[in-house]
This record gives sequence, structure tokens and C-alpha cells, in this order.
Amino acid sequence: MATIETDIPARLDRLAWGRFHTLVIAALGITWILDGLEVTLAGSVSGALKSSPSLHLSDAQIGASASLYLVGAVTGALVFGWLADRFGRRRLFSVTLGLYLVATALTAFSNDFFSFALFRMLTGAGIGGEYSAINSAIQELIPARYRGRTDLLVNGSFWIGAALGAGGAVVLLEPGRLPPDWGWRCAFGIGAILGLAILYLRRFIPESPRWLMTHGRVAEAERVLARIERGVAGAAPTDVLPRIRLEQRPVRMVEVVRTLFRTYPKRSAYALVLMAAQAFFYNAIFFTYALVLGRFFGVADDRIGLYILPFAAGNFLGPLLLGPAFDLIGRRPMIAFTYAASGLLLAGTALLFVGGTLGATGMTLAWSVVFFFASAAASSAYLTVGESFPLEMRALAIAVFYALGTALGGVAGPWLFGVLIGSGERSAIAWGYAFGALLMLVAAAVTLWLGVAAERRPLEDVARPLSSAR
Repeated sequence: MATIETDIPARLDRLAWGRFHTLVIAALGITWILDGLEVTLAGSVSGALKSSPSLHLSDAQIGASASLYLVGAVTGALVFGWLADRFGRRRLFSVTLGLYLVATALTAFSNDFFSFALFRMLTGAGIGGEYSAINSAIQELIPARYRGRTDLLVNGSFWIGAALGAGGAVVLLEPGRLPPDWGWRCAFGIGAILGLAILYLRRFIPESPRWLMTHGRVAEAERVLARIERGVAGAAPTDVLPRIRLEQRPVRMVEVVRTLFRTYPKRSAYALVLMAAQAFFYNAIFFTYALVLGRFFGVADDRIGLYILPFAAGNFLGPLLLGPAFDLIGRRPMIAFTYAASGLLLAGTALLFVGGTLGATGMTLAWSVVFFFASAAASSAYLTVGESFPLEMRALAIAVFYALGTALGGVAGPWLFGVLIGSGERSAIAWGYAFGALLMLVAAAVTLWLGVAAERRPLEDVARPLSSAR
């Protein structure tokens, strides 16, 4: 096995913020905007899907289609996460985005529950594939001192997509604007148009130099990094930078499994708790929020989007405003704080809801406050998983814990809440909210016990590469 020495990680981490980093965020961060768009569209047009002459979906079917979207996302994350670690981050960008574009466009042509659910599942597969490749690439390209706030901001951009979906639904579902069965179909075309525009930007994103160096392509990694450095002011090395020693060897699946469950068992347990708690919290509540507005507050189908907009604003402002503290104060205290605050505020909102204290506007404002903290908490879960495991398996680790967390906390949630909402009992839904609050409080406690202090540290310091020379 050949041994190499390189200062590539140190050179990436010493860079000041430049146009290249902004391009990375714009071209790759679109993943979360698309996901927010898809999730919000499905919720905002749920009333139109129920009244559609061709679909005429029930509450349970809408919840089931949301669960199938998550099944697709889990499957896509696992398949494309493995491929991203094996063949590189850049190669997967076009494939996963292309799958998303085709599937969301086909959703607009659905004519029954089966076709709608199938295309939603394929759309989820494209988005899930994006999760693993995109999150790993962003973490590997962004300097360590900016990594926390950047990752949270990118994940929080989900809510820009949510706002676009909500606004688009309001316009397209306005009575008299379009034929009855056309509004929701045009709404799903928004994602396809947005995705087409971003394909162009991705042409300018290079392969991760960190991935290249661990796969024996050091010369190529040096060329890529040199191009990045030329575009960043003051990037020329002035000091001798730390170097790492790597062995050029393949990483087998058995080593990945051993790393997860023998080398880092506590980190694996911690990652699973964070992902499962936020998955139930988000997927159960947000996927069915439009149903709550319609069933219990009488909000018309074409007005649902107006109530989603302030909700989306709170969710985006959380990671934006709290993100810098994850780098400055630290991962453990901020993750514990945001998870605990989310759980306590959710419990309080559930009590107000079951008591009939809140109207549609009050409920929306309460959710906006709850998810101001919950959005930062959920984003930090993806950040934690990516940072906690070696570079050679980073994309697959993100996929594995996203899949496990979603399977445990997310897939059944939308279906369960769809059934609870269908019962028409506020108390039944409140018990679901209480369970979500409990999960977030447990995750906060586990963070204080097992949290990893990864702030401002090189990725190779947080988790030693599998190919490190002995």
C-alpha cells in the first residue's frame, strides 16, 4: 500500500470565505429548497387533492402518500449514499437531481392514488439521494470555522422552498384562476422548473479534494484545490501547514460496519437518537399541518398557503440566527438547548390546542415559535452525523442514519397523524404532539451525555480517516 502525505485538509480549512463557497451553497443547497417545496406543496394542496375529480384522496391516503415519499427518500439516500462514497460526490449531483426532476413532473400527470403515490415515492428517492451526496460535499468544501453555521443555513433553506410552495399553492389554487383539476398539477411543476435552472450551476462545482485524496487521486485533488485557492484572496500558504498521512487502499463494507458499531458505538447511538426524534417531530406534524388547519379551523383549501408562510419564516430564521452560536458556543450546548426548547414549546402548544384556546392565526404563530428552535435542532442532526464519522464513509453514514431515523420516527408519523386528524378529536392529536415533545427532550438529554465537540475542528481531527497511515 502506497503512503502519501498531504496538507489538502489544512489548506481547505484555512481559506477565507470566497465566491467559490457562495457558489457551493447556491448550487448544492438547492436540495433542501426542493425538499421544502415538495413537502409544502403536498400539504398545501391536500385539500385540492381531496376534492380533485380524478384523485379524490382521503385524509389517510394523503398521509400514506407522505409516508411513501419518505420511503423513497430513505431508499434513495441509502443507494446514492453508497454510490457517492464509492464514485465521488460530483458524479451523483446530476443523477439525483435528474431523478427528482422527472418524478416531480410526472406527479403532475397522476390520475389515481396509485400513480400519485408512486411518483411521490420516486420524487423522494431523488431528494434522499441528494441528502447524502450534497451534505457530505458541503462539509468537505467549507472551512471548519464556518462549517456549523453554513450547514445549518443550508438545511434551514428547506423553508425557502416551503415558502415558494405555499405561495405557489395560494396563487394556483385561487378559485376561478385555473380549471378545478389543474391547480395542483401546475403546482408540482414549480419544482421541475427550479431544478432545471440549478443544473447549470452544478457544472461549476468540482469534486471534493478530500474525497479525491482518499482515493489515491492526489494530483487531481491538488489541481482542484489550486483553482479554488486562486479565487480566494490571501489563499497562498504563508506557513507550514499540518499534513496527514494516508494509505491508498480500498475501504470495504465490513470496515464501514465495524467503524459504526465497534469504533464509534456511542456516536452511532447518538446520531440515531437525534435523527429519529427530529424525523417524527417534523414529518408527523408538518406533513399534516394543512389537514389540521382545514379540519379544526375551517381554513379553505386556497388559503392554506397563507398560513404556511409565517410558519416557514420562523423555521428559516432559526438556523439563520442561531447558526453562528453552533460554531462559537459549541455543538453540545446548542444542540441540547434547541432540542429541549422545541420539546417544551411543543408540549405547551399541544395543551393550548386541546383546550381550544388557539385559532388558526394563533396556532400558526405558536408553531412559528416552536419551529424557530426545532429547525435549528433538526439541521444540527445532519451536521452531527456528517462530522462524526470518517471521510471515506461520510455520505453513507448520513444515508444510514437518515434512513434509520426516518424509518423509526418519520415514515409512520404522517400516516398516524392522518388517522388521528381523521378521528376529529383534538385530544387524540394532542397525544401525538406529546409523544413528539418527549422524543425531543430525550434527544436533548442524550446530547448532554454523548455530544461531540466538533466546532472549529478539522473533519480529520473529529473522525480519523479510515485510510490514515498507522
